[in-house]
Amino acid sequence: MNALKIPFISDIVVATVIVVTQTLIARVFFTEWKKLLPPSVSRAIAYVLYTLWAVIAAGTLLHYASIVRMVGWVPVAIRSTLVATANVWGMTAVPALGIYYAYRVLTRKLTIKHSPGRRRLIYAAGTAAVAAPLAVAAFGAIVERTNFQIKEIDLPVPNLHPDLEGFRIGQLSDLHVSPWLSVRELGRAVDMLNELKPQLTVVTGDLITQIGDPLDDTIRELARLRADAGILGCLGNHEYYIRCQNYATVQARRYGIEFLRNEARLLHWGNGVLNVAGVDYQRSERIRPYLLQAEKLVTPGAANLLLSHNPDVFPAAVRKGYDAMLSGHTHGGQVTVEFVNQTLNLARFFTPYVAGLYRLEGRSCYVNTGIGTIAMPVRIGAPPEITLARLRRA
Repeated sequence: MNALKIPFISDIVVATVIVVTQTLIARVFFTEWKKLLPPSVSRAIAYVLYTLWAVIAAGTLLHYASIVRMVGWVPVAIRSTLVATANVWGMTAVPALGIYYAYRVLTRKLTIKHSPGRRRLIYAAGTAAVAAPLAVAAFGAIVERTNFQIKEIDLPVPNLHPDLEGFRIGQLSDLHVSPWLSVRELGRAVDMLNELKPQLTVVTGDLITQIGDPLDDTIRELARLRADAGILGCLGNHEYYIRCQNYATVQARRYGIEFLRNEARLLHWGNGVLNVAGVDYQRSERIRPYLLQAEKLVTPGAANLLLSHNPDVFPAAVRKGYDAMLSGHTHGGQVTVEFVNQTLNLARFFTPYVAGLYRLEGRSCYVNTGIGTIAMPVRIGAPPEITLARLRRA
């Protein structure tokens, strides 16, 4: 039961905020706005609100895997649209309503008599401010969501063999090929990574999002990846949720892609040896210890690199003897706001390892922000990322 505590509480908090927000919107509309609008306009707005509330209810139910399996006959595009619409409206309505109340308090305190022209300007400014969250979400969905960025980083590794100095590792993570990221868009990311000419390429999980997404097409597109030392990877939480781990592993192997499931591969590069180990998605440490028996995959005298979808295991990886780790899972928060030199996003409530390079006791962990999205087809302040990591002696 304890393992469900954090996500259960977070779900309750989010649901409560959305319900309270929608209740306040209904109160404002039916008690204030409706009587000020022409009957035809008020009826149209009411129908839109009723539809959105029905979508929120449906989208909330579709967060549960058991419900998704029951309605598996519904096309995935429809299910995804319901969830995305519910999330976008539910979350953008919160700041919009907050801005509306702040605007209303501010205008009530204005005692200076304004000309009709200036009053119209103030009302227009208020309307624009209330609509701003929706405009930002639209920008994040239309522009930033597929604005793939290449990040080249140095990954410090203690006692790295000189022949492995500068060894290039390409990384793709959190593809989430779905109605919101097509196979064609994945192909663009594959081409961009191939142009960087990595010597090893890794894929760190979440190939698709839900039942009905094109897993086989995704694997075939990943088969176009090119690297001298091969294509390795690990599986993510969505492979676990969908129960397609075995299928994905077998199908990928047919195309020369090895998903390492609690196993390791030794790569010889000159006189240097790189041991790449991979583990399945590590559920909450309250269910079972992180990286159970993963120390058996460590090779003494080699540079030991761990592929783990979720970065929370980094401290455990250090204790187990790994020199470096590549992860994803967080999407960099997906929607990130900078405030007083800090980044604020939902991922920070669950892990201190959100995006970028982290160091612990001389070891390194890099968290890739991924290229896909979940819940909302929106990215703000956390652009999709294709990584090229160069091994450097720490």
